[in-house]
Amino acid sequence: MEFVDILILSNGPGELTTWVRPVVEALRKQLGNQSEKVRISLMLSPCPHATGKEVAIANSYREIDRVQSADYFWQFLLSGKTAENWDWFSRGAVVFLGGDQFFTVIAAKRLGYRSVIYAEWDARWWRWVDGFGAMNGKVIEGIPNEYSAKFRIVGDLMADVQLRKNQGLGWEFLGDRNIELIGLLPGSKPAKLAQGVPLTLAIAEYLYQKRPQTCFMIPVAPTLELSTLAKFADSKFNPVLSQIGDFQASLHYSNPPYFQLASGLKIYLCTETPAYGLLSQCRLCLTTVGANTAELGSLGVPMIVLLPTQQLDAMRAWDGIPGLLANLPLAGSLFAKMINWIVLQQKRRFAWPNIWAKTEIVPELVGKLDAKTIAELALDYLENPEKLQQMRDRLVQVRGQPGAAEKLAKIVLEQVL
Repeated sequence: MEFVDILILSNGPGELTTWVRPVVEALRKQLGNQSEKVRISLMLSPCPHATGKEVAIANSYREIDRVQSADYFWQFLLSGKTAENWDWFSRGAVVFLGGDQFFTVIAAKRLGYRSVIYAEWDARWWRWVDGFGAMNGKVIEGIPNEYSAKFRIVGDLMADVQLRKNQGLGWEFLGDRNIELIGLLPGSKPAKLAQGVPLTLAIAEYLYQKRPQTCFMIPVAPTLELSTLAKFADSKFNPVLSQIGDFQASLHYSNPPYFQLASGLKIYLCTETPAYGLLSQCRLCLTTVGANTAELGSLGVPMIVLLPTQQLDAMRAWDGIPGLLANLPLAGSLFAKMINWIVLQQKRRFAWPNIWAKTEIVPELVGKLDAKTIAELALDYLENPEKLQQMRDRLVQVRGQPGAAEKLAKIVLEQVL
């Protein structure tokens, strides 16, 4: 076997965690003793959801040999030069796992490599791409028969979360495996954390007064420092706090670390990633919108999805042109208010399980949210476990079958071996 390069194109933190990680693990697993002859590179493209720590996350994946940040992406696309002057083997493949599918076409042509695209919702550039792994049959509807041989249904990469649910931090610090655990997922970027942290902490405080046996935990995104997270629970740093509740949380660096409120409530911070082991044991999760709703849905974990708009200009994590406009200097705040107002009028679905099912499986609460009202809804679920079980059953029904990463890896290797 000759030496082979596999170049993966991706962009945001969600794609790195839920797409790139399982695929590179599957590639190495299938290569077996031939793995040393295959070099896996990751190239990041610009993303409005980027946190600046994507390179560090990717470098933590031992299956990846080299990583280039988004800062040099356009340089590579236009000239073929990388920041560190990477060399390339004569044979290889470019794999799309986030960003713009057209980047795959350009990169593959520049390197003279084969090309593979994971098509979650739609497939583009099928004339010039060598292989597609489609999430489902809807992706390939309307594809001309002459190109149908390029497509193979692999399933939902998000569903591979189910295969990893036993990974992550254990229960040692909780002491009692039968404890009622609630997960709080306020987000990972400032736009979400500014509202999500005070809101979820206020909800936890109310629930704690009603159900002191309940334990709370926050799975901390790998891109987020604990000290940064703590700032959003400090009124001196986060002005949104005063709009939601009169409280502050102090950060304690123990093992595990935790937030403590004046009431005595401790909210544990899980810094191990992925935290699927703990999340899969949660009775209920309170979460912001994003890839986390897909992960929870794939784990079959009941959730209440929150999109607070206490500050209309605070929510700027939209995709595409809206996200770029909302993050412009000076005018960004005005654009954010306009975009968010329009989105609220559309009454669209934000949680992935609801998008998949085309109906509301998990409750989505959008607007100027009140912590007590949300806590009462959570209490209703906790006190009526049959409602939680119904939600759990529906989540299991709509999530895709696991194994997509293995199937996609096979398609990639067929192109180069």
